[in-house]
Amino acid sequence: MTQVALTGPAGGEIAMTGPVRLRILEDGSTTGHRLGIAEITIAPHTQGPPQHRHAAHDEGFYVVSGTVRFTVGADSYDAAPGTLVMVPPGAPHTFANPAEHEAVLVNTFTPDLYVQYFRDLRDMIAGGQAMTPAVVAGVMARYQTEPVTDSTSAGGNHDHQ
Repeated sequence: MTQVALTGPAGGEIAMTGPVRLRILEDGSTTGHRLGIAEITIAPHTQGPPQHRHAAHDEGFYVVSGTVRFTVGADSYDAAPGTLVMVPPGAPHTFANPAEHEAVLVNTFTPDLYVQYFRDLRDMIAGGQAMTPAVVAGVMARYQTEPVTDSTSAGGNHDHQ
């Protein structure tokens, strides 16, 4: 018989703490590694990761509460609760919470490849490793992800609602 997995409000695995908290809800073990799911809680006035591209997985973000600013290449979009943002492989992206209130996202990885990236960062921080841009880029590379470094695909001042 196939087992059903239930992750309650106090369950899951905390992979990141601090102004950006990431709780792994599904690490791919129930889905045959087709899907990973996390909950991201972002403190007010908090930047997210450097803009980056994934080569081997789709990433989804569903805004549960707060407003999250997504930057995709040179364009920025403010996403209100109820908004779904799907990022295909190759698309440069990042997110931030510029608002006065906490924001919560449900984050999906298809397949689940990127779940281990967060575990690796957690373990490196716990081991005292400094999280320099070069170190983070090295961990990203393990999961076919790279920071965006060209000026035509990063930054920008175009705000959309």
